This record gives sequence, C-alpha cells and structure tokens, in this order.
Amino acid sequence: MRTNLLYILFGIGFLFNFGLYAQEKEPQKVDFGYLIKNEADSITQRIKYVIGDTLVQNKTIKKREVLTDIVDAYAKDYKRLSRKTDKMYLFNEAVVEYGDMTINAGWIIVDNSTKEVFASGIIDSTGAYTQAPTFKQGENLVEPDSLIFNFDSKKALVFNSRTEQGGFKVKGEISKRQNDSIYYLANAKFTTAENIDDADYYFFARKIKFVPDSKIVTGFVNMYIADVPTPLGLPFGYFPLTDKQASGFIIPSYGENRNRGFFLMNGGYYFAISDYVDLAVLGDYYTNGSYGLRLESDYNVRYRFNGNVAFRYEKLLLEERGFPNFSETTVYNLRWSHNQDQKANPSSRFSASVNLGSSDYYQQSVNQNNTGNFLNNTLNSSVTYSKTFEGEPAMNLNISATHNQNTNTEVINLTLPTLQFSIGRVFPFAPKTGSKKGAIQNINLQYNVRAENRITTTDSLFFRPEMFEGADVGARHTIPISTNFKIFEHFSVSAGMNYNEVWTLKTFDQQFDEQLRNVRRDTINGFDSYRTYNFSTSVGTTVYGMFNFGDDKKIKAVRHVMRPSVSYNISPAFDQYYDEYTRTGIAGLEDEVVEFSRFEGTLNGAPGNNFASSMSFNLTNDIEAKVRKKDSTLTGDERFKKISLLNNFGLSTNYNFAVDSLQLSPISVRGTLPIVQDKLAINFLGTLDVYALNSNNRRISTLNINNGGSLFRLTRANASFSYSFSNKDFQKDEEKKGEEEKDEEEYDSESYRNGGRPDDLFGSSEMMNRPDRDKGSKNDENERYNYAIPWNLNLAYTMTYSNNARQDEISSHSLMFSGDLELSPTWNVGISSGYDIKNKGFTFTQLRFAKDLKSWQMSFNWTPFGVRKSWFFFIGIKSSILQDVKYDRNRERDRTLQ
Repeated sequence: MRTNLLYILFGIGFLFNFGLYAQEKEPQKVDFGYLIKNEADSITQRIKYVIGDTLVQNKTIKKREVLTDIVDAYAKDYKRLSRKTDKMYLFNEAVVEYGDMTINAGWIIVDNSTKEVFASGIIDSTGAYTQAPTFKQGENLVEPDSLIFNFDSKKALVFNSRTEQGGFKVKGEISKRQNDSIYYLANAKFTTAENIDDADYYFFARKIKFVPDSKIVTGFVNMYIADVPTPLGLPFGYFPLTDKQASGFIIPSYGENRNRGFFLMNGGYYFAISDYVDLAVLGDYYTNGSYGLRLESDYNVRYRFNGNVAFRYEKLLLEERGFPNFSETTVYNLRWSHNQDQKANPSSRFSASVNLGSSDYYQQSVNQNNTGNFLNNTLNSSVTYSKTFEGEPAMNLNISATHNQNTNTEVINLTLPTLQFSIGRVFPFAPKTGSKKGAIQNINLQYNVRAENRITTTDSLFFRPEMFEGADVGARHTIPISTNFKIFEHFSVSAGMNYNEVWTLKTFDQQFDEQLRNVRRDTINGFDSYRTYNFSTSVGTTVYGMFNFGDDKKIKAVRHVMRPSVSYNISPAFDQYYDEYTRTGIAGLEDEVVEFSRFEGTLNGAPGNNFASSMSFNLTNDIEAKVRKKDSTLTGDERFKKISLLNNFGLSTNYNFAVDSLQLSPISVRGTLPIVQDKLAINFLGTLDVYALNSNNRRISTLNINNGGSLFRLTRANASFSYSFSNKDFQKDEEKKGEEEKDEEEYDSESYRNGGRPDDLFGSSEMMNRPDRDKGSKNDENERYNYAIPWNLNLAYTMTYSNNARQDEISSHSLMFSGDLELSPTWNVGISSGYDIKNKGFTFTQLRFAKDLKSWQMSFNWTPFGVRKSWFFFIGIKSSILQDVKYDRNRERDRTLQ
C-alpha cells in the first residue's frame, strides 16, 4: 500500500505540472516509428549544426523542479505519456501552452527531464510536409519548420523560421531565441514581398540580430533580385522595425540636371514629434548654387481635428554666373489644410484651405511638377471660424480671412479679416399658436452685417509693409423685411424692402486743378456713412401640362412643367451723397460739370444717383416622359420609367422704365439637354438682342427687325458637355455594384491638394523622385483578368460663339480628354491631352506608363511636345520602409523657351 501511494503521488504531481487530462477512448494505433526513430537524431543534428550554441549540454536526468506556470498540452489524434523516458508525445494539431507562450504543430515531444519541447510538422499520405509549427509569445509570431524550446532558460532553437515585423518578412535558416525580445539568425533573408519563399527581391545576411518591434541589425548584407545576387551590398545594415513613427534620416536622390549640374534631392530628416504630429525637413542642392527647402507636417487628433501644412522655398539659378543665359529666381509656396471633426463642437467650426505663394511657383519649381496648377491661373485660400448661438432668434458669427491670386497678372486680393454676423428671421406678427396666414402674419425681418479689411497688392509687395497702405476698411448693415402670401389660390406673391447702411473709415474728395488740367483726388480719413433702401415684389406660379398616349404605347405620357415669374424693383436716387466740380473748357469748349461722390473708390462703393424702376421676366421649363422598359415580364407601373427630355430650359430678360432708350435687356436663354440619362447632358446658353447695331457696332434704339434684320440678333452662344465612361458601364448591375464598392476616388492626393483634378483631365502631377507609392495593381491575381479589361475615358467639350459687335466668329472651340487602360493586372497606360479646334493644335499632352512589379513600382511620364516638354522615369520598392532603394531619371523642361 505504501508503494502504491508513492506511485499515486508521483502521477498526481506529473499531471499537475503538465496539465494532462485523461482521454475517454483508447489511443489509436498509429505508426510513429519513423518520427520517433529520427526524433533524437534530428535534435542532435540540429543542435550540432550551430557550433558552440546548444540549449542542453548534458541530457542526464536532473532533479525535477517545479515550473513557474502550468503547461497545458492538447492533441487531436494522439497523446501519450512515457514514464520510462519521462516524455510526452502529441500528434496531429498538437498544442502546448505555457504562460504567454503557445506552440502549435503536427508533432510535439515534451521532455520533462530536460524541460524541453521539440515541435515539427508531419508528413501526410501524399508526402507533403504539413502542420509546420508556430511559436507565439505575446504579439510575436514565428513560423519555422521545427523548433526546440527550453522552459527553464526560455531559449529556443528555431529552424527555417518565418516571421513578419514592421512590414518586413524575415526567414532564417537557424534562429536562436535569446529571450522574449532578442533573436539571433544565421543565413537569413528579409524582404517586403508578399511571399518570402518566392520573393522577387530580398536581402541576404549571414548573421542577424533581430529585436521584434524594434530593429534588425546585420553583418554584411547583399541584395538579391529573382534569386540572383547583385553588386548592391553593405558591410552592415540597420533596419528599424516598428508600427509607430520613428525619427530618422531621409536619404537624398542624386542625379544630373542639364541646366544646374549635379544634384542631391529630397534629403533631410524626419521628426516623429508625437503620436499627433510629425515634421519632415527636406532639401535640394545643385552644384551651380541652386537649392530648395521644404517643411512638411501632418497632424491628427482623433475626434477633434486633422490637417497638414507644407512650406516650400527654392532659389533657382539657370546656367552659371557670367553666362549670357544666367538668371536667378526665388519662388515659394505655403499650403495648409485643416479640418475639424463634426463631433468636436457642433456649435462652432474652424477650417482652413490655404494655397499661396509666388505666382510662378508651379511654373518654375524644379522639384514639383504639378500640371493641374500649371494650367490653372488662380490660387485661392480661406481660413474660417464660425459660431452658432443657440436660442431664438438664432444668431451666427463668421470670421474669415481669404486670399485670391491671379498667377498671370500677379495681382493678389486679401481680406484680413471678414466678419459676418446675422440674426435669424423674426416674425413680429405671427400668432403664438398655429400656422401663419396672410401677408401681415408672414412679415419677417432679419439683420446682417459684413465688415471687411480688404487689401489689393502684387507679388513684389506681398508680405511687405507697403501692402497695407491701400487697405480698404468698411462695413455694410442690411435689414431685409419681407412677406409672402397667395392670390387666386395659384399665384405666390412675395414683397420686400431692403434697408442698407454703409460705414467706411475713409472717403475721397475730388477737385479740378486748373494749372495741371487734371483731377486731384484727396483722401479724407475718418468715419463716414450713408443709407439706402429699395423695394421689390414678385409673383409666380407653376403650370403643369400632361399629354397621355396610352399604356400600350412606347411613350406612355409626356409632362411639361412651366414656372413663369414676374418681378418689379424700384430704387430712388440718392443725390444727397453727390457733389460737383467744374472742368473748365479750353480752346472755346464749354465748361463741363462733373458729379462725384465722396464714397467712390471705397470698399462698398457709392450709392446710386439714378432713379431705377425695372421689371424682370423669367420662364423655366422642364419636360419629362414616361417610357416603357425593355423587360416584358414587368406589370403595372413597373413597366415604365421616367426620363428627362429637357432640363431647366429658361428665358429671362429685364425692362427698365427709368431710361429713355434701350429699355429691354438682351434675352438670356439657357438649358440642359440630356443625351444619355445620368451620364451625358449638353449645357447650352445664349443671348438674344432685339436691338440693331449702327455703323460703329453700337446698340441703337431701333428694333433689329425694323433695321432689315431678324427678330432677334444672336450675340453670344456657348455649348459644353463632359462625359465619363468606363468598362463598368457595360457590366451587369451586380458586377457594377461590386466594383463601385471597391473603387473610390482619392481626393487627398498631392495633385488635388494643389488644384488639380481627380480625373487627371489636365494631366497628373508628381513630386520629383517621390512618386505615389500607394498606387498599384488593384486586381486579384486569382481573378480571370481577360474577362473585362479595366479602362476609363473622360471627355470635356466646349464651344463659344461671339457676335455682339458683328464678329460672327467662334471665339473658342476645344475638346479635352483623358483616359487610363489596364493592359494587364500589372500594366497601366494613360493619356491626358486636348485639341484646340479653333487654332488647330494639341493642348498640353501627357503620356503615362506604370508597371506593378509586385514589390516594386515602375513609372514613366512623358510630355512629348510644348513648353513643358520633359520626361520622368522611376523604379523603386513600394514599401515606405525601403523607399530609398530606387532609381530615377528625368529630363527637365527647357525653361529658356518660356
């Protein structure tokens, strides 16, 4: 009994240490002869493979020690405990768990005497090696062919391990796990390719120190492409591994520019300031003395705000000093985008969209090639803060600073700042309960004020004290009073009066200088104001017309909707704000009395000194049809669908009662003609004049029909359309829906931020030597690609006819187009161009070629002709970790042609 008791205690202790549980069925008779026979030899051979690096020097059974944690072991098919060898054998989907360490494998042996675990895969009936082990500790996962782990030392030998860290995939022939944070690898390769066993490129090193989530430190490292060694090698290597941002140097690109010599481009330092903001400092240098500096920063505070800011400065020298073509140019650009999360503060909002700098920055910059802004001659900026005050009536405050810059004229308009405040509608005569009825109860009034500090300057004076000398400061207060009601049940009538009060801080006095024979204009500083008012009323209705053809017809019905309206406006003359000066005549000419207002030239201008009384007419038409669908199985109203035949076809004009001639304004005609429903529509507009022209091509108070012409004289017309279509338009509805869920337009690209278009109609843009690495093949390699080749085409057409002074000519006529075609899942070609039909020549043309080389990206952009004739070639690794492994060449456009 005593002997049995010892055996019982020993068995309980062994089960406690290894967490074993009795199986309800008898173990299956599986032939493990091959695995068991070679298990000891395999361990011995693999230990001896690494000279001087063994986990266990002596396999003599030691005195058992209690482990620091429970060891749990599971297996699907077989789990056997051998008391003789003090080992446990697990087969098929075996698992061993010890603390935060988990080993999964097809075949596991636990040696209780040495505190070691051996794990490997198994060979299935086809001879394939399956269920290779996985070793996981915390968040780190290693996938070897086999491994040995010691519970006491927590060291491991891992054979043919595979792991992924920080975007790198690492495979080591032999790995030694020093502790839970340091691994040593022999004969290892690492890459960013998807499949490390069949990588298109990798780096090979004989010795590696691998610290998960931190770094890879290597000895001599050599680059292989398609398993072929290249001359690219380093005596040692350091590769950071972290999912978090980290500070570090940015290696510059090098090359040669035909106008500026050799260069180093886009080199600098990246500062990982915090989890919310970063900063990149980049620079360029050319051997002829040209240089550039760029500061770029992104920031993001979740649920509050996000944005980015970039400042670019370049000093560009063309040729060498002393040469006849030498020139020196300084350009800069500031771009800032800020967005506030709507959840941050529902009652207030701050936003910014800034793009300002030298007018010729996008034309002269060497590093930035932005086609969108090169073709766009305006730069715009806006910084806005708005606040809504709750309560009745509602009040809104808006403070903004705006910037508008014409890059052709170099004129800059600024408002620093603009303040707007408004009080919502107040109905003083509305009933306390129930709806408002009649003209009295619907009387309402508002209050608005707009105050501005407007500055007009040029590039040469921008950011200098002189730019503030001509600032205009003023404010306009507006109180609109209006009401609305119905007459005869079908006519809606509105009537209103506007009261305006204008404030200014300076006015201008004018006098005629007899000696100099010109007008002297004196500035009078100080507060001044004027008040104006006007009255307006309008009446309108909606008329519906329906033409039914029957359910058995292809066109069931046509509906015509007309919206006519007539409005009348009257405004008195405010002569009290006008003065006079006399221009004396010379050589017998009579003196001339000139009226002027001291408010002329101020921010809000001068009030009108002419009585105005006019009536306006407007008619809008919409025509729709209900047509039969092609599907003959449908019944009832489902058989028909609505289509638009004519949208917003309108006629409008104005008749001025206060003038004695040319009372009727030209008639404006506008509309939209749908060609392809929801895809293509032609927009047209025109101007018809009833008055004739004299011999000097000036309008006279004679009807054109009474002057031997037609009833109307067409003075201007324009037709335009834009059309985008792709292979998706020819797919079935379910296929099209799936594609729409996959593809989304990227409006946060470098091109779009700088004023380009997301459809690349004016060409795409690229930062020299730093292409967009996120662009690549979006196709699944497992899909049958030849089922539908992706393509898209964008068209924009416009034509303008001018005849206001008998020109009778087409003043502009052009067609713009852009398209992209995926020749294969990895080949993309694109073009952006246009044709000026009037001048018979191509507009800016760009050809694009891109090749997805799995882990690599290759692109070639070519502008074959024009003042921006150039090309740009790039090939490099996609991963941002190895973005400096690249080759690029470009031919800059010839700036002497500009």
